Amino acid sequence: MATPPTAPALPDDPAQAGRGDRAPLVRVPPRVAFVLRRAGRALVSLAIVVVATFLIVHLVPGDPIRAALGPSATPELVARTRAELGLDKPALQQFIDYVSGLLRGDLGVSLRSHIPVADTLAVRFPTTLVLACLSFLVAAAGAIPLGVATAVSAWGGRRRALDSGLSWLLSALIAIPNLLLAVGLIALFGVTLGVLPVAGWGGAAEALLPVAALAVGPLAYLARIVHVEMLAVLGAPYMTTARGKRLPARLLYLRHALPNMITAALTTGGLILTSLVAGTVLIETVFVIPGLGTTIVSSITAKDYPMIQGVVLVYAILVLALNLLIDLVLATLDPRSSIMEG
Repeated sequence: MATPPTAPALPDDPAQAGRGDRAPLVRVPPRVAFVLRRAGRALVSLAIVVVATFLIVHLVPGDPIRAALGPSATPELVARTRAELGLDKPALQQFIDYVSGLLRGDLGVSLRSHIPVADTLAVRFPTTLVLACLSFLVAAAGAIPLGVATAVSAWGGRRRALDSGLSWLLSALIAIPNLLLAVGLIALFGVTLGVLPVAGWGGAAEALLPVAALAVGPLAYLARIVHVEMLAVLGAPYMTTARGKRLPARLLYLRHALPNMITAALTTGGLILTSLVAGTVLIETVFVIPGLGTTIVSSITAKDYPMIQGVVLVYAILVLALNLLIDLVLATLDPRSSIMEG
């Protein structure tokens, strides 16, 4: 006797009936979807930053224009300045004008210098970017070899005293605040020895102390991460197999160990780079470097709200752009991170 055909199983949810047989209209490659997700998050963060910078002026207690111009400003000057900044319009119209100005590259005019904010930032921004990037390169160039070398020498329980001493030293360097380190470097190399300038920007000599003050802490932190990750990689099964093949040390560490450790190091390095951007504010102020850091400090002192808005916005855009770039680099080096992420 022939077996009657069985009826197909019905879905639990009638609304889902037939959906399993339909292919998606557009199949997006995993890497492209990853880039779109990251870019979308960056745009949402940027929108929040734009709203926050717009509210800087409106959340100031009292009259921000009167506070910026001082108590001796005449009512006519206050009214004229308020009209020039568009603060006499309804809040919604002010926000529309602010966003449209940003899209045109118009960040307003400084209350103190009466120079367009965008012009000032175009001059100051490269200095801050160079300072942050130089500090990051110094930190990475010192941390990766140091972390790898110490992990190789300490692997398997060897040289415990060296490993313990290095851990204490790196912890101490991490704990030193940038300000204290900067003052110490100035006192030693600028005042006591008199071999390096303690202020200004423009040459290699002027860059040595601020870069060192900004890079020492991140170098120590990244070296610890590289050390720990390298120890974990050296104990992995595939490294045991590689050692059994009697591979030369150059191939063993550079070809097998280092590539498997570098992703974690780059992830930490990306976080360090964004923190270095924020750390430039203090270092630029201490060493009197004409960058975004000194600009925002002097603008806060002078209550120059258009300049404050512009600097905060540029810092935020720089951090968001660096985070997006780091995510893309990591996804390129390790495609599984972009495919597995939901």
